Amino acid sequence: MSKNLEQPREVEVLVNTSFEETRIAILENERVNELVWERRGALNIVGNIYKGTVENVLPGISSAFLNIGYEKNAYLYISDVIGTDKKNIDKVLRKGQEVMVQVVKDAISTKGMKVTMDVTLPGRYLVLTPNQSFVGVSKNIESAEMRHKLNEIMQDLAAKHLNGMGCIVRTEAEEATHEELEREVKYLYRQWQSILKKFEESHSPKLLHEDMDAVLQVARDVLSEDVKVYLLDNKKDYERVRDFVEKNSPDLADRVQLYKGKTPIFEAYNIEPEIDNLRKIKLPLPNGGSIIIQEAESLCAIDVNTGKFTGNKSQEETVTQTNIEAANEIAHQLRLRNIGGIIVIDFIDMRKASSRRRVLEALSQAVQGDRAKIRILPITKLGLVEMTRERKRASTGSFISEECPQCHGSGRVLSAESMRIKIQREIYDLTNGRPGGNLRVVLHPALADAIKNHQEDIEQNIHRTLKIQSDPQLAWEDYKIVLE
Repeated sequence: MSKNLEQPREVEVLVNTSFEETRIAILENERVNELVWERRGALNIVGNIYKGTVENVLPGISSAFLNIGYEKNAYLYISDVIGTDKKNIDKVLRKGQEVMVQVVKDAISTKGMKVTMDVTLPGRYLVLTPNQSFVGVSKNIESAEMRHKLNEIMQDLAAKHLNGMGCIVRTEAEEATHEELEREVKYLYRQWQSILKKFEESHSPKLLHEDMDAVLQVARDVLSEDVKVYLLDNKKDYERVRDFVEKNSPDLADRVQLYKGKTPIFEAYNIEPEIDNLRKIKLPLPNGGSIIIQEAESLCAIDVNTGKFTGNKSQEETVTQTNIEAANEIAHQLRLRNIGGIIVIDFIDMRKASSRRRVLEALSQAVQGDRAKIRILPITKLGLVEMTRERKRASTGSFISEECPQCHGSGRVLSAESMRIKIQREIYDLTNGRPGGNLRVVLHPALADAIKNHQEDIEQNIHRTLKIQSDPQLAWEDYKIVLE
């Protein structure tokens, strides 16, 4: 399907800020397509730039490990080392050497964070690439005339201001003026000079540059002409985003709005049920088929089933139609759940090569709107598709849940922290934040013990005295809130 025949893209961004976390929902044509999660006090370091010290160089796996100031050393692969020129990694790096690196992937499970020496600085319209000299334009800008125009402008600006450094023109620059591009080039250059100065003057390990928080990152990366509204329920966040947009894209400033409704924003827009569904393994398809998503540490396996759907045509057409529906839903779920790494999809077997081609084309088309980098391999005769999706952080399911103490890891439940935040938010919504009065919460014993450790903070947040009571008859996620 060509892009000019697609349904017009209407994007809404909803931001819910509560006591200890910020949740951002990105909706496309009224459907939640992406969720961004950030918790206060959690380690959110993707995009940060550090001065680190090489701790170990391992030629056998063409890798090095660096101390950038955290408990786990960061992992640097040879392809992310500047100046290798096909040399072995031990010819370029040595133990004790101080280097500048940028975090490209969070620590996940037992693995430390992944870093690169090929540092980039993203802006609204451009990405500065200090270690490269190439000036390029995003492939997502389809107009050849516009690509040529932007390339000419940026070649000129790079020659004037970047002193041999390169940059990539982002899709958002399609409507940008010459003045806006020049202003951003100068800003990113000054930012880079500041980072270089810190690198020269500081001792390792040292944070040289901290990337924006999630609220501003989404404003920078997502807010465009396609975005109908950027709606925030926290006044401070609203003012920060509004100020940022007024400085960088003043024509979009009116789309940044403060939510003033009495109903919590995620409840008003029916986002909470979507979040509850994130932990479901089996998901129905419109025609009666289903997909089963099973995440493991090394890969994600997805199975497609026909279910009750029998169709009105041949078996081949019925199977192909189910697989195409599954391909669309899989693309949606991968983005919504932020599932990355290796993904294996077991489509229902199809005899015809033309059928397999239709399904693969449907999958390729469905992932077009995903901001993560995706690679899809050809479908096999068994109906298997192997694909990779860029993974910078743990999946949302891993982030909000932990191994179930009642089923010994065979399933997942909301973590104690997630339950505490959920209960706290429900109490606040129930009382409308009014102070005074006593509350009693009845919980699973282990959850009650965990929440008692934060009782003082909860009482301060909800402005009421809280009594926490255990009930061994309650399941982990069941609880009662009693007004006394």
